[in-house]
Amino acid sequence: MALAKEIMGSRLIFERSSSLASSPFQSRLSIKKKTQRTQYSINPFDLSPMKAAISGGVVAAISEDLVKTLRFKTLGRNQENEEVEKAVQFKVRAVVTVRNKNKEDFKETLVKHLDAFTDKIGRNVVLELISIQVDPKTNEPKKSKPAVLKDWSKKSNSKAEKVHYAAEFTVDSAFGLPGAITVTNKHQKEFFLENITIEGFACGPVHFPCNSWVQSQNDHPSKRIFFTNQPYLPSETPSGLRTLREQELENLRGNGKGERKLSDRIYDFDVYNDIGNPDISTELARPVFGGREFPYPRRCRTGRRSTDTDLMSERRVEKPLPMYVPRDEQFEESKKNTFAACRLKAVLHNLVPSLKASILAEDFANFGEIDSLYKEGLLLKLGIQDDMFKKFPLPKIVTTLQKSSEGLLRYDTPKIVSKDKYAWLRDDEFARQAIAGINPVNIERVTTYPPVSNLDREIYGSHLDSALTEDHIIGHLDGLSVQQALETNRLFMVDYHDTYLPFLDRINALDGRKAYATRTILFLTRLGTLKPVAIELSLPKSKRVVTPPIDATSHWTWQLAKAHVGSNDAGVHQLVNHWLRTHACLEPFILSAHRQLSALHPIYKLLDPHMRYTLEINAVARQTLVSADGVIESCFTAGQYGLEISAAAYKNQWRFDMEGLPADLIRRGMAVPDPTQPHGLKLLVEDYPYANDGLLLWSAIQTWVRTYVERYYPNPNLVKTDKELQAWYSESINVGHADHRDADWWPELSTVDDLVSIITTIVWLASAQHAALNFGQYPYGGYVPNRPPLMRQLIPDESEPEFASFVEDPQKYFFSSLPSLLQTTKFMAVVDTLSTHSPDEEYIGERQQPSIWTGDAEIVDAFYGFSAEIGRIEQEIEKRNKDPSRRNRCGAGVLPYELMAPSSEPGVTCRGVPNSVSI
Repeated sequence: MALAKEIMGSRLIFERSSSLASSPFQSRLSIKKKTQRTQYSINPFDLSPMKAAISGGVVAAISEDLVKTLRFKTLGRNQENEEVEKAVQFKVRAVVTVRNKNKEDFKETLVKHLDAFTDKIGRNVVLELISIQVDPKTNEPKKSKPAVLKDWSKKSNSKAEKVHYAAEFTVDSAFGLPGAITVTNKHQKEFFLENITIEGFACGPVHFPCNSWVQSQNDHPSKRIFFTNQPYLPSETPSGLRTLREQELENLRGNGKGERKLSDRIYDFDVYNDIGNPDISTELARPVFGGREFPYPRRCRTGRRSTDTDLMSERRVEKPLPMYVPRDEQFEESKKNTFAACRLKAVLHNLVPSLKASILAEDFANFGEIDSLYKEGLLLKLGIQDDMFKKFPLPKIVTTLQKSSEGLLRYDTPKIVSKDKYAWLRDDEFARQAIAGINPVNIERVTTYPPVSNLDREIYGSHLDSALTEDHIIGHLDGLSVQQALETNRLFMVDYHDTYLPFLDRINALDGRKAYATRTILFLTRLGTLKPVAIELSLPKSKRVVTPPIDATSHWTWQLAKAHVGSNDAGVHQLVNHWLRTHACLEPFILSAHRQLSALHPIYKLLDPHMRYTLEINAVARQTLVSADGVIESCFTAGQYGLEISAAAYKNQWRFDMEGLPADLIRRGMAVPDPTQPHGLKLLVEDYPYANDGLLLWSAIQTWVRTYVERYYPNPNLVKTDKELQAWYSESINVGHADHRDADWWPELSTVDDLVSIITTIVWLASAQHAALNFGQYPYGGYVPNRPPLMRQLIPDESEPEFASFVEDPQKYFFSSLPSLLQTTKFMAVVDTLSTHSPDEEYIGERQQPSIWTGDAEIVDAFYGFSAEIGRIEQEIEKRNKDPSRRNRCGAGVLPYELMAPSSEPGVTCRGVPNSVSI
């Protein structure tokens, strides 16, 4: 057995079972007491298996049984027969999983067949295995001999979703443990490499989670590098992987020059200089967002040439051409198909005017006409029958779906009117949506009455003074004085005064746009529900206050005032809370993570599922949603000034240290610190569904993150000296959020607590916060009277000539103030798309390849514990939605609050928390 001892080393460096806990409840993790910070703690250990493998000695290369088969003898010359044992080479097997496309176009099929042919004559896919050890003779990583994927040509016609190929590597007995693998694609066509598993080493199967497109060598000559699933901090990187680790990061950073190709994998920063298109029209020119005048987060650089008209603006890429994002950030096939299918309805704003141009300014005549969009479909409503429809040269997919004139352009009934058709008209529902609707993050406690503006008095003067008085609300406070209501925390407010006032002159000068800067005062009743008691409507030179109605005329005035509040709310929700705070502000952290954190880094592995698809959906937004004359400009009150409002909010309101849920609730006065409460704070509105459910998810995320971080950073010094981690955070601030780089509110990154807080906030924003703000858009906003995205008329007073027509036909005036038919259907189509879950959605508590995404079995077990906790939270949310004492989520006609319920089926469900900002 001397040979076995030589190959195996003096002893096996480590042994561990590859089996995992059979269920989340049988985790090997000990449960800490409630008073401790972490729920799932990992049993103490000194070194992870792979770290131990670096520490010295020859590591186990192959199993002992295999060693016996490789043993051989040689005879010494002119000596007695004796056994001379030598080091040997041996083979290990690789199983390579490639994911097929479900559908290929003619060119792709042709190239695939060509690749199958050339594969037979040597133009193969070539792999090379790399050890974690360095060869002392060459001072280079130990490498296997190149291996070719077998049977590519035989399996080229396979229709299976995943195709498994084999390869055999020849390695030396002193090879050590594999740490990386290189892949060279000598075919012409790219392929999606899902994972590689190596079998034959004594440590058991070695996994390489790849999930990446491998480009042809013709397009990208350098070899692709993939690492095992074993995490390493930079300082603990095995000697054989150090150069490769840095080389891969350099490949991902690029050199900041040139225009990016769609096949590139380069992550870099740029300003938002591609929103407008001045070469087409001066009316489509837009400022650059990002810089002193309009501070903004940075986006992914594309490197396109500047426009002819404005050298500071980048040429746009219009649909259907794709916008550049790194290849692995692009939608996968099922996601792409779902997104394309949803956008069929969004084609209305191009299709319908060609069918019936007269609808461009057509108003709804009554509520029945709005209902007909759900009952009959838009084409039938417009008088466009099947025979007329067939005359138009429409895409085949459109005509296929058009089974009847009630089909293609008919919308699902939004949930807000599914349980109670007239619920949206009630004041209690109007107020309830401030804490349980699609935008539950603007409500704040009133600390001073009347409210005080934070705008510059030197600019606006006395016009900033509120018109609200105690007389406006005293009769609606259940017998309390205003001071008593303030002292008992019963007065709340949704305040858009400072957000809109600086822009009103320009907005109201736009054709068909009219807006106020609104403040809504809400009173907390003894039942725990809210009711609106006053609405202040401000213009730059005047203000008025509308209070709950007392007669027919004041009823319609009140409904119009609530509609203007809804319009303000829709704009801030979309432009600030949704787009800015969850989409745009996360992009710098994602770009920097790819540039500065190796795939080997444990924090990269933690963040990975929370970055999926975000760069792609943000690129689509720049192309069609926030662009000049895009959906947001067309459908929201602010029009072309929408992104300027967003930039002002970024400059004056956004703070990363206040983006976590507890900090945000305390900042808005909706909670106060209280260490005796389960989450360390007390809600001042006890039945606040967004906050109630959000705190459950926040706590679970925080516990999981702390468990993970403490595993790899047992002392603060490791956080300070982690060069990749510090570079990621520094670049995210100084480059990605360059316009706030000097702010004193950025959290430090020096301790484990700092890192836990930063990562928890990012994961929260990408998952639960985005879900709460996104997936209810159609269920609540698809019925436009509930929260119109724009208003076209102000509310007339008795001195104005419009007042007579308002009194004569208030319903007609109401509908002429709402969006037109075309604006409504365009908006509905977009929010329907945005509210849709795709079939490949990954929800919180889920991961691709859950048992092998990391090589740390203890962390895999911890993740299963986190997943089990997410399941318990879902059950608790279901229980709350059936509790009649929770009147803000349970009652006659009241929608249950499910936007924080973790799981969902595909489609528009008004529930589900994906891991990432993916739509």
